Amino acid sequence: MQLAVDNNVLFQHILADSWFGSKANMNFIHHDLNKHFIFAIKSNRCIALSKKEASCGQFQRVDSLEWNDGVSSTVYLKDICFPVKLLKKIFTNEDGSSGTLYLISNDLGLDADRMYEVYQKRWQIEIFHKSIKQNASLSKSPTRTIRTQSNHLFASLIAYCKLELLKVKTSLNHFAIKQKLLLKANVLMFNELQILKGAT
Repeated sequence: MQLAVDNNVLFQHILADSWFGSKANMNFIHHDLNKHFIFAIKSNRCIALSKKEASCGQFQRVDSLEWNDGVSSTVYLKDICFPVKLLKKIFTNEDGSSGTLYLISNDLGLDADRMYEVYQKRWQIEIFHKSIKQNASLSKSPTRTIRTQSNHLFASLIAYCKLELLKVKTSLNHFAIKQKLLLKANVLMFNELQILKGAT
């Protein structure tokens, strides 16, 4: 984050899941970087509904509140001295089960819809991480030196970019492209094996 600010990278919000929603990270972004964040928080985090309640130590777990889906409100998170906006979002998983997402932001000007819309952009980073590790072999580097590790990282990034070009050309995602290539390679290998068997 600090490097992005130092290099004058233009961005409006820092997005992260609940693993990064610590007090230290929030304070650093808000006070030191002077930037906005949108973080998911765990359901056991404690909040106060007003500054007065926060000063009196009257905090309660977010999952204990009667809060409607898609509604946001300004609250005070325990151990955080500045107000944040809290949003509760209920979503449906692919298997039909439902889950609840709690989002907080120090950008008090965000409405609920915009807050959720911006946070959804984080998912593209998760897709990138998954694909570059599984389809471009970033996590399978056998290298040991800085030079060879750098080369492997660069090669993985190039492979990812080529997959992106194929994705645009074929309208297939990276995993479907990889599966198609593996299937084609297996067919060619099987045919070559049959030729070799016939030659003997």
